[in-house]
Amino acid sequence: MSENIVHLVLARVVGAPEGVKGISLFIVPKFMVNADGSLGARNDAHCVSIEHKMGIKASPTAVLQFGDNGGAIGYLVGQENRGLEYMFIMMNAARFGVGVQGIAIAERAYQKAVGYARDRVQSRPVDGSVAGSAAIIHHPDVRRMLMTMRSLTEGCRAMSLVAAAAYDAAHHHPDADTRKQNQAFYEFMVPLVKGYSTEMSLEVTDLGVQVHGGMGFIEETGAAQYYRDAKILTIYEGTTAIQANDLVGRKTLRDGALMPKAVAAQIEATEQLLAQRTSAAAAVMLKRLSAARLAFVESAEFIAGSGKGNPNAAFAGSVPYLMLAGNLVAGWQMARSLMVAEDKLAAGEEAAFMSAKIATARFYAEHILTRAGGLRDAIVEGADSVTALPLEAF
Repeated sequence: MSENIVHLVLARVVGAPEGVKGISLFIVPKFMVNADGSLGARNDAHCVSIEHKMGIKASPTAVLQFGDNGGAIGYLVGQENRGLEYMFIMMNAARFGVGVQGIAIAERAYQKAVGYARDRVQSRPVDGSVAGSAAIIHHPDVRRMLMTMRSLTEGCRAMSLVAAAAYDAAHHHPDADTRKQNQAFYEFMVPLVKGYSTEMSLEVTDLGVQVHGGMGFIEETGAAQYYRDAKILTIYEGTTAIQANDLVGRKTLRDGALMPKAVAAQIEATEQLLAQRTSAAAAVMLKRLSAARLAFVESAEFIAGSGKGNPNAAFAGSVPYLMLAGNLVAGWQMARSLMVAEDKLAAGEEAAFMSAKIATARFYAEHILTRAGGLRDAIVEGADSVTALPLEAF
């Protein structure tokens, strides 16, 4: 498929410090490159096996062996012992990309489920709106599942776009302070986009299988493939727990929860705008968004307060904290979209589309943001039970 393959490899130079501080980054080509650009001898870098992964049949991930026949030649990238620093430039970009991949597969699963729900006829509607059997999209629980899939996907998509905009501003805004603020906000958002969006995709693709019922387990429908493919996204580029540890350690403990509170302050400003509106949807969103924000702030303060004296308590709730933060920030974007949609609807613009945006945002408020309280309780009040069972009892 390619004349040459270039591997980026983390390795140590002779005499490097122990641990992560002694890791350097190298370019290791499959074929050595001559001075004139032509390919030379084969380097001592070989693929020794292809990994067989659940549901992923065309993945190039493999086991590579370097230096088995005399020694592989690599070229140092940048300075010695700064390999992890360089890698994380790529890693953060990859984490964002995997989060967007989760959003994409969730959208595809939603589209597939809607198509099936419109076609599959089974049972009479409980409200008698159809005399005989009807398509399952008439049934309330199917509608609930579809709305869950739709609202989660829309919320995460909006969250990822806000993060992308912050990244652009961090690199291109003319004001240095604005660049710095956007960089800090973007770095806070990366574990949310990666961790929350991929966990969301697993929930959405799971619901996609459920909407299909027994047909969800039939390979020809394609619903099961989305479910399988979504699972790896919670593992790629650092598991959900790794993203959560980053959110707790670097983004909360390090500055005493200043960044989480700064995000919460922006959310509170959106709440003040919601409070000026008279619609039922805005009132519902205000109530649920405010409660979720308070739950998040209490959780951040608990983690910041526990971090030094009782790190186990801080990290016991790391993944629930990540899920709470992602839920809240996605809900914040749904609140913003709700206000835009209301204004455009009042102006007579795209009535059907704007009405759907309002309905989806309200559903998110009533069915997704309401999860925040339980997550807060698990973080703040449930830390001790995480480590209460003796190791030998497992």
